[in-house]
Amino acid sequence: MKIIDAHIHLSYIGSFEHTAKHLSHIDYSVEGLYKEMNENNVVLGIGMGLREMEGGEGFPDSLPPTPMGLDMVKGNDPKIVYCPGVNPYRLGKKELSQLEKELLKPEAVGIKIYLGYYPFYAYDKVYEPVYEIAKGFDVPVVFHTGDTYSERGLLKYAHPLTLDEVAVRHRDVTFVMAHFGDPWMLDAAEVVYKNRNMFADLSGLIVGDRKEVNRITNTPHFFDHLKHAVAFCDHYEKFMFGTDWPLVQMEPYIKFIQDHFPSSSWDDLFYHTATNVFSKIKPFLHR
Repeated sequence: MKIIDAHIHLSYIGSFEHTAKHLSHIDYSVEGLYKEMNENNVVLGIGMGLREMEGGEGFPDSLPPTPMGLDMVKGNDPKIVYCPGVNPYRLGKKELSQLEKELLKPEAVGIKIYLGYYPFYAYDKVYEPVYEIAKGFDVPVVFHTGDTYSERGLLKYAHPLTLDEVAVRHRDVTFVMAHFGDPWMLDAAEVVYKNRNMFADLSGLIVGDRKEVNRITNTPHFFDHLKHAVAFCDHYEKFMFGTDWPLVQMEPYIKFIQDHFPSSSWDDLFYHTATNVFSKIKPFLHR
């Protein structure tokens, strides 16, 4: 089975480097990513653009310019594409123009907005020009939703219910709810179920190595909310596999997701839905 990992990172972020070394026990490098991809038949990784600046606050950092890319990747890579990241503090005319120029690149396949890490709701007017750009370039907008991987994040801005207003207001833009709004998955399921232009990825639900994935998987009731929400949504074709690499090892996480979805959904979940949502990736899959 061919797999697309719809949510990875390849940026020099201190907290990611610490997690890779001490929790997930991953070689956080392009070479380390390729090794895991090759071992698990992952044919493409979709990176989420992000940066920390020297002298900044650390992730979430208010200093990086829009667009944010994958600063660990040098040049074009046949197995890695990305969604340029948006810093809402840096969204003037110059930055918006740069975002448009970035999306002219074949490997720029969407736009990433970090709700919760930056204190703006998805429906804040600061993001309206971004949605217009997404519409014009026919690329999806990916939102961080749910728990933030930083104590400095503010959860109210990342609640999945806040995406409903944006999905209704911009019916001709495709949106992706990263992390399926965890832990508010039932609210997330309603927003995905209700709105034809809203999808979800399943990345980042566990942080750690194989031992940690097994521990959490076997903890009674830990993921009852996932089972409930997926059943309630009742649209398996609206979900995409993702890891949030380097936060978790690929092989045990693939099995974890498989255990929570029927095998009849796997072709869509692990491959086809991503090719439909991120339509610009199709040429990369035939190289």
